[in-house]
Amino acid sequence: MMKGNSPMKHTQTWIIISILFTFLTACAGSTATETRPLPTPVVYTTRVPSVEGAIRLFLDAYRVLDYSAMYAMLTETSRAAISEQDFIKRHEEAIYAMSVSGMEYAIQSTLTNPSDAQASYRLTYKTALFGDISRDYVVALRLENGQWRLEWHDGLILPELAGGKTLVTYYTIPTRGNIYDRNGKPIAIQTDAYALGLIAGGIPEEDKEALFKRLSQLTGVPVDVFAPKYESYRAGDYVPVGEATVEDTQASGVLAYSGVIATRYTSRYYYPNVAPQAVGHLLYISPEMMSTYRRKGYSGGERVGVQGIEAWAEDLLRGRNAATLYLASAEKTPESILAQVGSQPASSLTLTLDRDLQQQAQAAMNGLPGAIVVMEVNTGRILAMVSSPAPDSNLYDPANYNFMMLGEMLSVPGIEKNRASTGIYPLGSVFKIITMAAALESGLFTPDTVYDCQYEYTEIPGLTLYDWTWERCQQEKIETGNEKCTRANSLPSGELTLKQGLMRSCNPWFYHIGYTLFMNGQTTAIADMARGFGLGQPTGIEQIEEAAGNIPIPGDPVQATSLAIGQGDTLVTPLQVATFIAAIANGGTLYRPQLVEQILPAVGEPIQVFKPEARGSLPIKPETLQAIQQAMRMVAENPRGTAYNRLGTFAIPTAGKTGTAESGNPNPQAWFAGYSLANRPNKPDIAVAVIVEQKGEGSIWALPIFRRVMEIYFFGRPQTLYPWEKNFGVIDPEYGLPATPTPTP
Repeated sequence: MMKGNSPMKHTQTWIIISILFTFLTACAGSTATETRPLPTPVVYTTRVPSVEGAIRLFLDAYRVLDYSAMYAMLTETSRAAISEQDFIKRHEEAIYAMSVSGMEYAIQSTLTNPSDAQASYRLTYKTALFGDISRDYVVALRLENGQWRLEWHDGLILPELAGGKTLVTYYTIPTRGNIYDRNGKPIAIQTDAYALGLIAGGIPEEDKEALFKRLSQLTGVPVDVFAPKYESYRAGDYVPVGEATVEDTQASGVLAYSGVIATRYTSRYYYPNVAPQAVGHLLYISPEMMSTYRRKGYSGGERVGVQGIEAWAEDLLRGRNAATLYLASAEKTPESILAQVGSQPASSLTLTLDRDLQQQAQAAMNGLPGAIVVMEVNTGRILAMVSSPAPDSNLYDPANYNFMMLGEMLSVPGIEKNRASTGIYPLGSVFKIITMAAALESGLFTPDTVYDCQYEYTEIPGLTLYDWTWERCQQEKIETGNEKCTRANSLPSGELTLKQGLMRSCNPWFYHIGYTLFMNGQTTAIADMARGFGLGQPTGIEQIEEAAGNIPIPGDPVQATSLAIGQGDTLVTPLQVATFIAAIANGGTLYRPQLVEQILPAVGEPIQVFKPEARGSLPIKPETLQAIQQAMRMVAENPRGTAYNRLGTFAIPTAGKTGTAESGNPNPQAWFAGYSLANRPNKPDIAVAVIVEQKGEGSIWALPIFRRVMEIYFFGRPQTLYPWEKNFGVIDPEYGLPATPTPTP
């Protein structure tokens, strides 16, 4: 019941006074012949704000952790007793200790007086560790400046905290789950490891070659990376090399050599060169992310997954902390247990990656910037994913003595970027596969349509475009001083069928297709076909970050010819390319690429995760697909094919397409994409996409790497030297490759 004078009684009094005043005035001034209307009475009301509305406003702010808004709703007395900073700190400490992930509330009753009020409600904390924590609350309010303000005290966080009590949580953190390759070989495990290094000048000259070779094999660090440092550092300086497990280090025999320094530590160890950008690494929780992780049940002192599989599978790989929530004194001394939960062991993962293939494919890049994707054509399994240059994931751990090299490593441009899935590039002539598909599906061309491929293309009035043979001819003239070109690849290709046009990668042929389709009203035919091949959109891999790329719609004939050869604003990822090449190989099915084979719970049978997932089919007729397959075979097997010099006598039958894409820099992007046709039951056929950034022609740079990947996959090791190698993994300095920079000691 409301006490004191109510607003209604005040209103009634003013109405009576108004009526009497009007009546008396009328009587005094009236005459028998004059009648005046009564004036409209004035009604005065007093509005009291809603107590329930104020409580909802306060608790809604609490639900989104808007502590400043909550603090602004406190009475002047409450704000004088606690600063906003301490108010926020008090709440954050409790929220983190309880691992609060959300809140729910229900207002139960309110009691309102003119200048004070009272409300009761139930608040339920939804916690990541301890389940629901519910309490009933009673809060007093005062009317200040026309608004209800709350009289705050510690008990409004939890009743148990009244009087300055605190919450303290003790955690037991389970060992992080391991990551294995498809054959059960470890990729990332918790183990004892050595940070390995050398003392400059401390190795006998006769031991250098043997020791350097063993260290390189052990750590995965090429000799030409650490040897120059050893030679340039001052005598006695520490030269970091890399890391290896204690077991592998002891078995290698390197500890028997003079000048070797091995510093032991325990950590999550990453085997070298196993897709570091795709696998990811661990970092300590940053201040900016602390609130997010504490509310998930982390203690705040863990290292968490960053990038790739480590981030995607964080909840699986970390398990769940065991935790005990204590009511403690203001000095954080535990007094009684409020809640307790046991740990949940971490799961491990088996990936689709083949560790041996991945490590050798990483080495196959020879330090060149670029990417490789290796995919089973009939499943979507990723067997290798290379992004070069690649970081040493072990350097992110401060426990590693070689941690001192982290800054130098991160100074390498783009070293953390996964070029295979987030690198976007013009595709160049590999895109001609798609243009050929659009041409055949348009009804304007057949596989046997003939076009005369000369140096120049002049169908667009006022514009002359050139074939790659013209550029070769200009280069030959410079080299020989002759006015005429005589080399086979410096001469125009002449009359070619459409299939032969792809085999020879004739630019004018595909300019002609782009122009013809555009001028015949099929302005989006090539762009639509590219999207049908999965370009311009994510592949759906999910387990790692990826870019969508871009497929433009041509607005004029010039843009149409540019799109037809994969230039202009066309941008793709190597992962997208490997995916559509696999679809060509398997008969037209676009599989979702995947990296995770299965989950391995700490207890129980493995959870089968991998299942081939078809996300679409190439939008082409069987006869179109057959023509493309035949043309790609001709690229590798016909003596006039652009890949014949490397694949014509290769023991494994292959099909593919070279690509050289202008990059806006003096040297273009080098591409090769293709697939095997071995049809071996124990070795499923694979699709491989290779890009070497800003090096030159695809047939010179990317094609040899494609062949090496095929050699590694089918024969277990490289068999053919690169043009730029003196020996496997040893660069010929006379070939023009940039030397590895030597950091200043």
